[in-house]
Amino acid sequence: MQDALHGYENTRGGTEATFGDFEQARQTAAAIKWEAIENLDTLLGEFADKLEARGTRVFWAGNGKEAVDYILGVCKEHGAKNIIKSKCMTTEEIHLNPALEAAGMQVVESDLGEYIVQLREEAPFHFVFPAMHLKRDRISRIFEEKLGTEPSADPEELTMIARGVMRQKYCEADIGISGANFAVADSGMISITENEGNARLTTSLPKVHIAVLGIEKVVPKLEDLSVMLQMLGTAGTGQWLTAYNSMIGGPRQPGEVDGPEEFHVVLLDNHRTKLLADPEQRDALRCIRCGACLNVCPIFKNIGGHNYGTTYQGPIGSVITPHLRGLQSYKHLSFSSSLCGACSETCPVKIDLHHHLMRNRRNAVQEKGGKMERWMFGQFAKVMTHPKRYRGSEGLMRFGAKLWQPFKGRKLDPLKAWTASRDLPAPAPKSFMKQWKEREREQAQERGEDPS
Repeated sequence: MQDALHGYENTRGGTEATFGDFEQARQTAAAIKWEAIENLDTLLGEFADKLEARGTRVFWAGNGKEAVDYILGVCKEHGAKNIIKSKCMTTEEIHLNPALEAAGMQVVESDLGEYIVQLREEAPFHFVFPAMHLKRDRISRIFEEKLGTEPSADPEELTMIARGVMRQKYCEADIGISGANFAVADSGMISITENEGNARLTTSLPKVHIAVLGIEKVVPKLEDLSVMLQMLGTAGTGQWLTAYNSMIGGPRQPGEVDGPEEFHVVLLDNHRTKLLADPEQRDALRCIRCGACLNVCPIFKNIGGHNYGTTYQGPIGSVITPHLRGLQSYKHLSFSSSLCGACSETCPVKIDLHHHLMRNRRNAVQEKGGKMERWMFGQFAKVMTHPKRYRGSEGLMRFGAKLWQPFKGRKLDPLKAWTASRDLPAPAPKSFMKQWKEREREQAQERGEDPS
């Protein structure tokens, strides 16, 4: 993973250098998304009206259950048994796949990375690179176990194995489900960007296409994509532009030879309007899901995506998940941050991510800060802001660590919940200040000076 992220940084740096003024491009992209968020009601209405005028069925889902129920209804209406999907984090958010499978349908992810993690029965590791935590030998083993193929360490051969499976699935699919990177209001079209071509097949071969997208995906004008697609490619994968960029504005029209007979667009709220109502943090809705903040985050680099336990990982996930799924249940994500600011610096639409993490912390404590927690943080502040107290606490910490050792991992361990998923570093035998004084004393002796 570390090698992959390092390679991404180098590639992105080279692509950014080709812009005449990359910072101005960021500012333009941020302004486009800000205009969209500030006029969301008007733009969404325009987007839906133009889609419906071309025969698209638009469904407004207030929450995940409403979205899932609508999609299940469409599938049952058509007697669907086989579903093909392209990458869509919004469907991960509403847990669509388990619902479809529980209704007796076979669901197959057509994106290579998504397909690999689906075979492993695990969630995507990263919402742009779902299987970046897996090396080719592990992918080969899962193909051997699930598909009965021969071992291979050749990436191209592994890709062709998955492609062979997908070709049959496309032909069998009753319904194709996709997400959307952008929803263009003035033309009533969704924009999908990808590198494999699987989304284009998913949206065009089955007779029915369902697109699921959050209401924040809207942009005002078609010409805005000239900036947004470049920023998505540069920030997401380090490319100038992704390989496939598709625009879809409705079902097959009279005289057209391909495309779905029915097109459904599900516009999902799921607490996004609640975030929209927050004047401090609504700019988080500008996110274009490029994954750039994950790629530079020191926390993500060290713990990986699965340890977040959420659909959206990394800094942006830590910012928006408390809004989408409850502040008290997910406040720990905002506390698990270095606040280094790398996420805000790299964001192509200039979301104030690291300050939002601090705001989530503040809001969590103000909403439900226990007396014990307040007392503990108060004592911590007193110690850390007073040099003598700080130095005095060092010996106490070492003594406490010795007392704790017999209880470590046992029933009466007071830190059992903390150490269940992380290590508690042992206190250093000597403090930095003590080591520094010893070093100065040794240097003074070497110079022939009085060490006192």
